[in-house]
Amino acid sequence: MDKDQYRPETNAVRIQTEKTWQMEHSTPLFLTSSFTYDSAEEMRATFADETDNNIYTRFSNPNVDEFVQKVCSLEKAEAGYATASGMSAIFASFMALMNAGDHLISASSIFGSTHTIITKFLHKWGIEYSYFDINAPESIEALIRPNTKMIFVETPSNPGLEIIDISIIAAIANKHNIILNVDNCFASPVLQRPIEDGAHIVTHSATKWMDGQGRVLGGVVVGRKDLIKEIHTFCRSTGPAMSPFNAWVLSKSLETLHIRMERHSQSAFTLAKALEGNPLLQWVKYPMLESHPQHHIAKKQMSGGGGIVCFELKGGLQSGVRFLDSLKMLTLTANLGDSRSIASHPSSTTHAKLTEEERKKVGITPGLIRISVGLENVQDILEDILQALENSK
Repeated sequence: MDKDQYRPETNAVRIQTEKTWQMEHSTPLFLTSSFTYDSAEEMRATFADETDNNIYTRFSNPNVDEFVQKVCSLEKAEAGYATASGMSAIFASFMALMNAGDHLISASSIFGSTHTIITKFLHKWGIEYSYFDINAPESIEALIRPNTKMIFVETPSNPGLEIIDISIIAAIANKHNIILNVDNCFASPVLQRPIEDGAHIVTHSATKWMDGQGRVLGGVVVGRKDLIKEIHTFCRSTGPAMSPFNAWVLSKSLETLHIRMERHSQSAFTLAKALEGNPLLQWVKYPMLESHPQHHIAKKQMSGGGGIVCFELKGGLQSGVRFLDSLKMLTLTANLGDSRSIASHPSSTTHAKLTEEERKKVGITPGLIRISVGLENVQDILEDILQALENSK
């Protein structure tokens, strides 16, 4: 099919691997490690990259290709590559596009595992880094060096929901010939398309909203064709391949992503409004609340606020523990973007490896609670949170 003929939400449903002789309506699973050829010449030509034939599932697979094509359509990207997890996608985007002696500029408000890669591992390959305050994008240009190769941001950030204007960073990146790498996991391509605002590559943990039901791991990088080619070359040799089964699950999940993100966003906004002003909370943060510090940016570059709501308990760490222990319906788990609502305490879980000073710098306070709003009735979600708040005192 001609994917340019339809809108992204239609492509998420209709893009499919070419039918087999069985004329199936739903794409079959291609559970194979390798692929065969009719002749020695066809095999030679395939290994010489003279054909588009598959060779080995570590390199490519029809199920994985279908998933990637859908994400490319949703993000309006030229090309993409899927990996085994969101973190392998981020690591591949760093390692394939930076060399020893290069310099990375990153927002300091990022996921804990990404922070670990940047601060604990990049130096082993001679890659330097500088952090900037996501709330002060005007500070980026002063950090640029002759060897600066990439700017990396999450927007909205995990877990603090801080937002940065992608078009402003893109202008800086283009001015200095630097790659802009945007983690779009929290918004999903339904609510935000960084490439339209000037990003060069976009990374996702497909484990989150893309799957949407807490079943499988996956990651994907999409963007400029020449950059994705480098990532593909790195990944086919180092091996962070997405499994065909996970790709099949994720491709089917994308068929409902638009519907789910609309529901997640509506419920999260309802929940945030209901909690705002609660006497047991210091503050409530959600991109579409007018009280959000970057609300005007969210309104400009996002079509919805997403499914994450954050708030700060007045009682700090002990109140946070009592709150989590008092929840009856919401799940305590190391995930987000599920059909089931999830509550987490970032300072003791996802960002526990940061020092107390590092957490403080990026706004991860002892009483910060992150809610991933699921698909249950929003009143049931709210009632569970309210009773837990009462018990947290």
